[in-house]
Parts: sequence; C-alpha cells; structure tokens
Amino acid sequence: MKYFRTYINVLLTLAAIFSFLSCTVLQWRSSDLEIQEKFDKRKVKTDISYYDIDSLNLQIRVQTVLSENSNINLVFFHGSPSSLSAWDGYLLDSTLRRNATMYAIDRPGYGYSNFGSAMTSIEQQADIMDALIDNYKLTNVIVIGSSYGGPLAARIGYLNNRVKAIMLISPAIDPNNEKDIWASRFTRWKITRWIVPTSYRVAGDEKELHAQELGFIEDDWSKMNKRVYHLHGTTDDIVPYINVEFSKQNFQNVEIITFENKGHEIAWKNPELIIPYILKLIQEVE
Repeated sequence: MKYFRTYINVLLTLAAIFSFLSCTVLQWRSSDLEIQEKFDKRKVKTDISYYDIDSLNLQIRVQTVLSENSNINLVFFHGSPSSLSAWDGYLLDSTLRRNATMYAIDRPGYGYSNFGSAMTSIEQQADIMDALIDNYKLTNVIVIGSSYGGPLAARIGYLNNRVKAIMLISPAIDPNNEKDIWASRFTRWKITRWIVPTSYRVAGDEKELHAQELGFIEDDWSKMNKRVYHLHGTTDDIVPYINVEFSKQNFQNVEIITFENKGHEIAWKNPELIIPYILKLIQEVE
C-alpha cells in the first residue's frame, strides 16, 4: 500500500508538471500571430498559409519567406517533437533570404497541422508533401529535413522531380540502428500517456513504428541519383552517428559532413554550422 501511494504521488506530481508545461514550451509550437509578431520585429516579411487535404480532413500549415532574387526554393521538415518554428534561425537569416525562397512546414500532428493526430507512415507524409510541392508550383527545390524529417525529405526527393537536392541533418534513417528511447514508453503506457504533452504523444506514436516504416522504403534509396548532403554530430545521443554509414552505403551521390563533439540539436541550436552547407548546395543546384 505504501508503494502504491508513492506511485500515485509520483504520477500526480508528473501530471501537475506536464499540465503546466504542456501549455507552453513542451508543445513546441507558436501561433500564426506569434510568428507574425516575431518576424515583424525583425522586419522580415513572412506569410502563413494552409494546404488542405479534404480526403483526410487535414490542414498543413506552411510558413513562407519570399526571395525576389532567386528561383531556388528551400523546403524544411522538422523532427519530433517540434514544429516549423524550429527553422526560425534559417528563415530569419539574411544570406539565405537573398539566395532562396523558404518554406517551413508543420508535419501532420505537430504545430497547427491537425495537432495531436499522429500520422505514423513516412510514405503517407511524403505523398502529402509531394502533392504540396506540386500545388505550390515550386521549382529547383532543395528539401531539408532534421531527425525524423530527414528520411521524410529523402523520400520526397525520391518521389518528386521538382526536388533537385536533399539535405539530411541528424537523420534517423537506418532501420537497424533506430535507438530505443526509454522515456518514449511513457507515451504508450495507458497509465502515463494522459499526462504526457500532446506533441510528445505524437512523437511517441511515430517512434514506435519508425524502424518498420524505414524498412518499407530502404530499398528505394539506391535508385535515386540526386545530390544528398548528410550532416551529423559525432556525439548524437538520439540518432547515433552510425547512421552516416547507412547513407554511404545506400545513396549514390552523397556527401557526409561531420561535426565533431556535436549532438542531436545542431539543426536548431547551431544554424550557423548548417547554413554554409545550404549555400553550397544552392550553388550546386543553380
């Protein structure tokens, strides 16, 4: 009985903490108004739009920063849990704005793209983003994906001829080295799932099937000859650095960029490391 009361107290404490945080930072998202205000303060014009998929009762939120000087289009896909706001450091960067129009996208289940409704199929997500790129009539596209967004970006590159190059940042792409994260089990256990913030539940649902989903599409990578950059930190404790070996073995035209003593957070924490390679990729596409 004593241990049961202790267990209940721990659950209640966690529930209180998560209930407070889930309304703020742990949901990993900003409203349209918050985004507009942030970019207005930096005097950067941005636009928010929604791409509707009526058959799925789904809206995909898209943030755009236009360039008047370039016909290159960068399309960013975040990891999990996250949202399009993870790419603020890129969309606000003056050098990138001069060299490309940029699109940051809330993946299904995150941000304001049917928040909380997980879509665990990489193939289905890729089909949606493939159609979105065609709907926006984008040309000379470079798709950029971080973590879970990495294999999604690669799959879109495989599907869509408008995509000319692919950048994978800390991508979780090797089905045989998909790391088990113990904390994600809280999102699956019925007794704890209810106290976990919504974005983490979506991430947990994706994580549970991620290796299987990667296995469904891994045989197609060798059929694609598009330019691929794979950027990875050597001390990544979420997606192990050994994923670079998978890219070497499966992509025909890949360049590996290694960041010594950097972890999984490089996409959003160190855009200054990533941006020079985006500019290099833009030069290759032009």
